[in-house]
Amino acid sequence: MLQPIPENRRTKSVWGQFWIWSGANVAPINWILGALGINLGLSLADTVTVLVLGNLIGMIGFGAFVLLGQRTGVTGMVLSRAAFGRKGAYLPAAIQAALAVGWTAVNTWIILDLVMALFGKIGWVDPGAENFWWRLSTAATIMTIQVVICYLGYRAIAAFEKWTVPPTILVLVVMSIVAWTQFDIDWSYAGPADEVLTGMPRLAAMSGVMTAIGIGWGIGWFTYAPDYSRFVSGSVSKARLYLASTLGQFIPVVWLGVLGASLATKNGSADPGALIVDNFGVLAIPVLALVIHGPIATNIINLYTFGVAAQAMDIKVSRQRLSILVGVFAMVAVMFFMKQENFAHALDAWLVSIVAWVATWGGIMAVHCFIFERNTRNFDFLFEGTESRHMDRFNPAALVAFAGGLVCTYMFMYGIIPLFQGPVAKAMGGVDLSWLAGGSSAATLYYLLGRKYARRYRQSSFSGMIQTGISRKSA
Repeated sequence: MLQPIPENRRTKSVWGQFWIWSGANVAPINWILGALGINLGLSLADTVTVLVLGNLIGMIGFGAFVLLGQRTGVTGMVLSRAAFGRKGAYLPAAIQAALAVGWTAVNTWIILDLVMALFGKIGWVDPGAENFWWRLSTAATIMTIQVVICYLGYRAIAAFEKWTVPPTILVLVVMSIVAWTQFDIDWSYAGPADEVLTGMPRLAAMSGVMTAIGIGWGIGWFTYAPDYSRFVSGSVSKARLYLASTLGQFIPVVWLGVLGASLATKNGSADPGALIVDNFGVLAIPVLALVIHGPIATNIINLYTFGVAAQAMDIKVSRQRLSILVGVFAMVAVMFFMKQENFAHALDAWLVSIVAWVATWGGIMAVHCFIFERNTRNFDFLFEGTESRHMDRFNPAALVAFAGGLVCTYMFMYGIIPLFQGPVAKAMGGVDLSWLAGGSSAATLYYLLGRKYARRYRQSSFSGMIQTGISRKSA
């Protein structure tokens, strides 16, 4: 079960963090999302601008939550107990666990067509056929590898990323060189010839890309960050850890995004088959390795985070067994998607949109940990049981702020599905500021409503530190 990570079991290397976050983002979904700007009618310059500036801003917040994990030694959802209360934290933990299952299924499912197309290039299958059993066996193989790595725990995850990401990056280097020197990339691409976006439509499209793979992409990893940085020693320089983690995210996201966007200038498409198979058929085998590696590297993070999120809800099952359970759940979902592709597309769009909930959670946790509790150093009491005297069961201030943030998130959201198009975003012509509205409103509400709770919490924390110190001296 979840326990604090002792200092003598923490690593003093930051390279593990760099490879973990790089591996999580060297994935096909990032070059597909990079092509989204072109698909929405933006110029290549606008798309690249949004990718770079958006990720610079998003990584600032992501790095702060990485440092929070190092400082506290606590997973993201156990840390939620500090603000939401001992049982109130079940809410964000349940959402996080559900999204981890969803992302695992989507990341596995989304590459199956691409894998079949690459199999077709090397003569293994007929790419025009259904290939159900090939797709199923490929998904099952990928899922099994993911579950085994996650079952072994953090050290296995770090080792997998350390040894597999560098050669994967070499493939990406070759892909980029071939794409940018051999293909007819239109570097001056200004948008569709029949309709170049200007004014509000252009701003709306840029905000959509910003939410999908700009600022919103960095925000989407807030809840995951402490789960892995808690293994880093407190003696490690904060600057080194911050740079290693944020660059591990920033470099592959922007690189792959620019690659996808530049390829899309050939036909204005975000379809993975058109982007990759048609362009890299001669490199089918190495590209296939990169494609299959992508979901594994990303999903082992999702599977591990599912386990610790479930344990944060006091589910009395070992993390290893939870790894198997979530693999089964995700595999069932993948099989369903394979027969219901329209629904799968809808769920994929929903998952991209609903990531905005993290901004709401992040706003509350930022206020609590960086303002109310900026001087707290001992967080052992967060591992106390449901009858803890150092935490309230529920913190109404956090729950109200969370609800208010979600409402504001929806009001300013403009997703692909009409259901996720809020009234304010519609009134602004489709400009999506959901991440900003959700995060800032939740942070403001919690700051105004939560100060009384925070004062009481500080007193409990102080007494908890004294009690912990006495216990250690007695031992």
